[in-house]
Amino acid sequence: MAHQKSADPNVFILPDLGEGVHEAELIKWRVQVGQTVAEHDILAEMETDKALVRSPSPRAGTIKELHGVEGEIQHVGNPLVTYVGDAASESKPAASAKPASSGHANGAHAEPAEPAHREDAGTVVGKMSGELAGMSAAPGKALATPAVRRLARDLNIDIDRVSGSGIGGRVTEKDVRAAASGGASGGPRCDMAQPSIPAAATTTTSRTPAPAPRTPAPAAPARAATPAPAPRPAVTFAPGEAVTRIPFRGVRRTIANRLRESVNQAVHFNVMDEADVSALDTLRKKLAAASGEKVSFLPFVCSAVCRTLSMDQFRVLNSTTDDANEEIIQHRAIHMGIATDTDNGLMVPVVRDCDALGVLEIGRHVNQIASSARDRSIPRDQLMGSTFTISNVGSYAGRFATPIINYPEVGILAVGRTREGVVVRNGGMFVGKLMPLSLACDHRVVDGATAALALAEIVRLLQDPEALLAPARG
Repeated sequence: MAHQKSADPNVFILPDLGEGVHEAELIKWRVQVGQTVAEHDILAEMETDKALVRSPSPRAGTIKELHGVEGEIQHVGNPLVTYVGDAASESKPAASAKPASSGHANGAHAEPAEPAHREDAGTVVGKMSGELAGMSAAPGKALATPAVRRLARDLNIDIDRVSGSGIGGRVTEKDVRAAASGGASGGPRCDMAQPSIPAAATTTTSRTPAPAPRTPAPAAPARAATPAPAPRPAVTFAPGEAVTRIPFRGVRRTIANRLRESVNQAVHFNVMDEADVSALDTLRKKLAAASGEKVSFLPFVCSAVCRTLSMDQFRVLNSTTDDANEEIIQHRAIHMGIATDTDNGLMVPVVRDCDALGVLEIGRHVNQIASSARDRSIPRDQLMGSTFTISNVGSYAGRFATPIINYPEVGILAVGRTREGVVVRNGGMFVGKLMPLSLACDHRVVDGATAALALAEIVRLLQDPEALLAPARG
């Protein structure tokens, strides 16, 4: 199916919103049809993954049309706003025609003027050449970004046979994935096609007689087609029963997708234990009094985890998986994800190089990123790149948990609510403070014994807290 190329320079398409972002939910329009806007005025508020983004106007003008309604998913590269065109510029030709040559009446062979409109280059404003835009298209070749071409190669799809649905007929990621699933044209390609060899070319000069032709094996029976799953019946309720339907949108939609991905990819298993943090509680209170800062248990837990993950036998827990290439990526630095509950759902801001920070520094970083996550001011890059995650479920209630791994990481530690309980020291029974700990790991990467020993080391460090004050990495 051919797609008509956009020839309207007054159409503003949704620009790139960050690395790996292909769509955003339209939260709120900040303009309306007929409104005159200045350059950089905010057109709309969008939500991408876990961050709010404001889309500014690339130019001054009057709004002619708004593409999309609030709550709708908008895709990068699709029209967002159409401006009223400049009548004067539209009526003026883009380039003057060359005068007619002498001897050719009425300019019969004069070169035609350039068209008044040009193709939308897919940029925020103005025109970008194919090379600068990262797109190329020779005659008969698809127009696509390098990332989309790479995806087509990975999926063994001939991108030149895929019909593009993007602006100007560009092939998008969605088009390639549809072709891979058989939903669009685009047959598989072969990067290393071998030329066929004629029968005569197989003749050999060896004196060894050619083997007798083999009897062809019987064809394998065709597999029965897997029946499509029956559609689930709609949930019904008693007439008059009060219900509220809440669509999966925004942060909740992202959380649902990522949790499903984690469950589908990682093989979860859990080990649990308790740490006697009585001595740690005393040290924490002394440090708070000396520094004048509020100090919680969490920075000490982060420090204990960093020290454990820095040990050679436990470095595997500070890994991420690259399932596309079937690789385990072990990280040298420890970038600690801190699961944070907000009014909009769970977010995981990241303390980068956590193993290079002392306890007080970790506490300050945790407070800063948690606060910016809750008020939605956190930059997108602070929500990416974690190598291990801690979920402090005990700040509310509960003891043990079975946390879901923050895929593609391979481990997550849930910290339960610290409580008073009976502890045994040197054969005696005492009342102390017990901190429940639940470690979940990806069994494809981490063995059960490794996880159990790692948790035991974390418990040991929390029960002997003096060493936790300094950074794990010098």
